[in-house]
Amino acid sequence: MADVEHLLAQLSLDEKVSLLAGQDFWSLPAIERIGLRSLVMSDGPIGVRGVGWAPDDPSIALPSPTALAAAWDVELAERAGRLLGQESRRKGVHLLLGPTVNLQRTPLGGRHFECYSEDPLLSGEIAVGFVRGVQQHGVGTTVKHLVGNDFETDRMEVDVRIGDRALREIYLAPFERVVESGGWGVMSAYNGVNGQSMAQNGVIQDEILKREWGFDGVVVSDWRAARSTTGSALGGLDIAMPALESPWGEKLVSAVRAGEVPEEVIDDKVRRVLRLAQRVGVLDGGPAVTPPGDLDGDAIAREVAARSFVLVRNENYTLPLEPAALTKVAVIGALATDARVLGGGSAQVSPPHVISPLTGLELALSGVDVAYAVGADPRPFLPAAHGPGWSAVTATVGSHAFEVEPAAVRWIGSLPGGLDPADVEEIRLETTFTPLEGGEHTFAVSGFGTFELRVGDELLYEGTLHPPGATRADLLLSPREQRATATLEAGVAVPVVLRQTIARGMAHTVSSTLGHRPPGPDADGLIAEAVELAAGSDVAVIVVGTTEQVESEGFDRTSLALPGRQDELVSRVAAANPRTVVVVNAGSPVLMPWADEVAATVLTWFPGQEAGAALADVLLGVTEPGGRLPTTWPRREEDCPVLAIEPRDGVVTYEEGVFVGYRGWLRSGVAPLYAFGHGHGYTTWQYDELTVNETEAVVTLTNTGARAGREVVQIYVGPSPVDPSRPERWLAGFANVEALPEETVTVRIPLPARTFEVWEDGGWVRRTGDYRVVAAHALDEPRLTATLTV
Repeated sequence: MADVEHLLAQLSLDEKVSLLAGQDFWSLPAIERIGLRSLVMSDGPIGVRGVGWAPDDPSIALPSPTALAAAWDVELAERAGRLLGQESRRKGVHLLLGPTVNLQRTPLGGRHFECYSEDPLLSGEIAVGFVRGVQQHGVGTTVKHLVGNDFETDRMEVDVRIGDRALREIYLAPFERVVESGGWGVMSAYNGVNGQSMAQNGVIQDEILKREWGFDGVVVSDWRAARSTTGSALGGLDIAMPALESPWGEKLVSAVRAGEVPEEVIDDKVRRVLRLAQRVGVLDGGPAVTPPGDLDGDAIAREVAARSFVLVRNENYTLPLEPAALTKVAVIGALATDARVLGGGSAQVSPPHVISPLTGLELALSGVDVAYAVGADPRPFLPAAHGPGWSAVTATVGSHAFEVEPAAVRWIGSLPGGLDPADVEEIRLETTFTPLEGGEHTFAVSGFGTFELRVGDELLYEGTLHPPGATRADLLLSPREQRATATLEAGVAVPVVLRQTIARGMAHTVSSTLGHRPPGPDADGLIAEAVELAAGSDVAVIVVGTTEQVESEGFDRTSLALPGRQDELVSRVAAANPRTVVVVNAGSPVLMPWADEVAATVLTWFPGQEAGAALADVLLGVTEPGGRLPTTWPRREEDCPVLAIEPRDGVVTYEEGVFVGYRGWLRSGVAPLYAFGHGHGYTTWQYDELTVNETEAVVTLTNTGARAGREVVQIYVGPSPVDPSRPERWLAGFANVEALPEETVTVRIPLPARTFEVWEDGGWVRRTGDYRVVAAHALDEPRLTATLTV
């Protein structure tokens, strides 16, 4: 092991400070004379983008974090983490920016798909598994965003007011659990908490995180969240990212020399950076780093997806479908062909492929007529061109050319082919389109910058999509679109060229998409087509969901309703075919006014690159849907205990205290559409016996169905009698069990000491008395109850 103190003593003040800020967008500088190489960071958490977003270097795309939490399986989370550790090593990444353990306080949060759950224990345990898996490869993680970044509205400046008890019992709890388990990094949030911006919040970052919890890793700012030189230096921040507009560098050196920041504070930060460098293998003399493994990314992505799918309704045993009994299957919905496999913002990667629901079912049902209809299209932008009629799309960036599918390129940071941004002033997407049908075709340009679109000999569009002065956030999170039409003949090939002009030196941030829609019926006609198709089919599978303009980093949702006319589509198809299965492709709760009208409903979250393959596995019974809800799904928006996100004078107050998520639902007495923990499998379970003590619950149960299956045993605990100052009950532990038909299994579920503690008067206090302990299939489906005296 390298002697950190010896290395620290060799560094000048300027060198020390240089290690505390980005040298560019994604990395820290090297100091070769002490054997320190550059440490590289990358966005996560569903894939590893690397230092760019280069489509010629794709990244495995796992299901969204909400999906991973829906599996309620720490070992599966660890396996997903190991895969991303392997991916990080392949891409030369040493520090992965994730996981996100902010709480799903209100379902309107625009970034909830990137968070695990509304419950701190479930969030913490899944995060621990993920972190353990990533770090097995000698790749660091940064659990984020510390703390209170539970919404996107005004997130850069808003001050979140959280009472001490809620802060400790709810919002800090998953961070504490990750730190306790050995996480190497924490990311500081943009927002403020209780009057102090998080990048300089010494109470939380220094006093609680580092001193009380004993955290020995690094605190990294969210990108450009550090805005004060002395404030962030004295407030517990260790690394200010990126180099752009950094408040450190020479300013921090000057602050130290002026006596505003003690040099021992700088030394502590540098020790942490060097310790991280040892752990990830970029410091000579450190431990050997685990080499890249050979995990099968496609297989793990498919397994996680299927295990995350939640079967919330299954009337008359509609699912699983029996392929031998099927002649014709209707697959309906725009998202059936253009699956939303990941959320918008920094969680995006470019996967090597995407298996759509339609493709997945076509491959699995060979010999069955699988027919498709759009039905209703909620997408405000035209989908990127791909599919029948389109030849391969060649993207040319400077001197580097590569193929893309669909017709879109997007990246932040390093350029494809390792090009220098100063050498790139133009990007071209070139292809040939042979229409399957003649008539008026609609083309679209979306992204940011100045564009020229030619179809055949016709110039369809020339112009700039964003006004001068647009910020980086505007460009990345609020793309614009311009449409134009061209009349084409069926079977006659035409060249299509989209040219984007880029200001010199600005090619480090690029988005360019060529969209297309063929001639077809209007909105009423599309729904009528789908209804007709469904009426003549054995079963109708409708895929509905949200869009990138509804769920994304950068903004919150304004409604829980599905966009467009998707609700109408579901109701009309269900009326035409009693065997209608709805697949909900959304990262967080949506309203389902048709919930009682359909035969079955499956929630697939944002399911990653293997979406369609996993869906076919579940619908056809190859795999049991393994998911249980990690968040409560309401019947009506007004029923939600916490809904509105409305900063007042720059402040959001968490007035509900500890009554967050299902805790608030229990207090309100209003029944949701689907409760926390809800989900069906393809077998049945009998809970036989429950015994408890202060450290564990022991549950014995039997698979009483005809199929092998998996059950998520959930343990809830609450005071008896009910104490109005505390939730009625809360999740205290959980475990997955598997059993063959008629097999009986016993599982031991640890109960953490915090189960019986509350935060009051500045410390943890054990509350004695009687507790009601429930072994449950879901929050609202108790199976066995015991009383425990503490």
